[in-house]
Amino acid sequence: MKRKMMLIILSLANITAGAQSTLNILSYGAKVGLKNNASYIQKAIDEASNRGGGKVIVPTGNFVTGPLLLKNNVELHLTENAVLLGSADRMDFSAGKMAVVTAINQENVSITGKGIIDGQAHELIVSIYQALRDGKVQDEQWLTKRPTEANRTNLLFFKGCKKVKVSGISLKDAVSWVQNYKECNDVTIDSIRVSSTAYWNNDGIDIVDSKNVKITNSYFNAADDAICLKSEILGGSCEDIWVENCILRSSASGFKIGTGSIGGFKNITVKNLVVFDTYRSAVALETVDGAFMENINISGIKARNTGNALFIRLGHRNADDRYSSIKNILIDNVQVEVPSGKPDIGYPIEGPPPKVLPHNLLPASITGLPGHLVENVILSNFEIVYGGGADKNKAYISLDSLSKVPENAAGYPEFTMFSELPSWGLYVRHAKGIKLSNFRVSNKQMDFRPTMVFDDVTGLTLDQVSVPNENSLPALVYKSVTNVINKGFRGPKSKDTILIKK
Repeated sequence: MKRKMMLIILSLANITAGAQSTLNILSYGAKVGLKNNASYIQKAIDEASNRGGGKVIVPTGNFVTGPLLLKNNVELHLTENAVLLGSADRMDFSAGKMAVVTAINQENVSITGKGIIDGQAHELIVSIYQALRDGKVQDEQWLTKRPTEANRTNLLFFKGCKKVKVSGISLKDAVSWVQNYKECNDVTIDSIRVSSTAYWNNDGIDIVDSKNVKITNSYFNAADDAICLKSEILGGSCEDIWVENCILRSSASGFKIGTGSIGGFKNITVKNLVVFDTYRSAVALETVDGAFMENINISGIKARNTGNALFIRLGHRNADDRYSSIKNILIDNVQVEVPSGKPDIGYPIEGPPPKVLPHNLLPASITGLPGHLVENVILSNFEIVYGGGADKNKAYISLDSLSKVPENAAGYPEFTMFSELPSWGLYVRHAKGIKLSNFRVSNKQMDFRPTMVFDDVTGLTLDQVSVPNENSLPALVYKSVTNVINKGFRGPKSKDTILIKK
């Protein structure tokens, strides 16, 4: 009996020691200058995991690697001046291994340190196209658009994992989404730096149907959306997500929920974001594939040189009869500057020209569908400054033709999806329970359009709403709007409101 107890104690001691093991990839054959160190780095990861856990050290130097599989209880630690260079050879990647670092159904995995993971996007995309031309790999759309995600690599891909931590590192130049956390639980992202502007469709970070996620103190500069939450499976959802103290730059949108929106989004908190030089929306909340979206709390947004302040959209892109829903949205303490020019001009991958008719500067918008309303949205302590200078010769929707604004129910959700809009400050259609509190808009040049248009809105509260005195009249337009509470409105002194019954 004593011998058995002693063996158990020794076994536990070995596990504890293994959990603290530190393994340097140099000890397993990795070398600066090798074409591909993946097999050596993988040996270190495997041994650390087999011991019960440990830290795998990537020391100073540039180490080229093919795909790596991170395993249970392993911390991949990149020391300062350490660089993992993702292979620039497409043929080093294969089905199921289309990321520099992948973890599938693992627990307690982390990537830490002050080093860099570089996807070498410029070099890799050349290899991808060459492999396609040579027939080594197949792709259904590469000749008409760009290679699909099946042929483009992430830097990090975690699926079905628990207790994930990524901190301190820098991530650079992916040819697809930089990092994807899919169906994970308990994810911490802290103090990372993302710079990925070498190719299209490379979101800074994507959280997909994951729960209990924190993203804090980080910097994102991406050619596509900076921070994006998605739901890609029926029954899946993003829930209990916390985003705080991040800086965002994008040639798409800054913080976005959607476009992929099949399951749902619930209990999302966002605090203290700085958004700059961003082509599309500072904040975009989109559900168009049948997902629910509820209990979204966003506060402390400062955005400059951004194409649009706020875009909230309930659409119906899915082919079945499920309809999306949006309710209980609070957005507070927001300052946005929307210039007259192109916000991201000069960046390596600029936002594409809009595929819509010419339009003037577009307002912040909240839009649902007939019979499917966006519900209970509060916008408080808002200030939006527009460049102004609209021109009727470019686009014009008269007040007697508001119905000409297309519903575009199945359209890709984007603030330009309606082409021109009939107001310059705010446009709300098909909504219920909308409250504006301490809401101010201004423009640097005159705009011929009304400041705000409300169309098919039930329950509208305007509390301390301010528009420029010199604004063109009417300032407010109501069409099929009921249960209006208007107190403390500040703007033109006469004929500031027009009612359109039908």
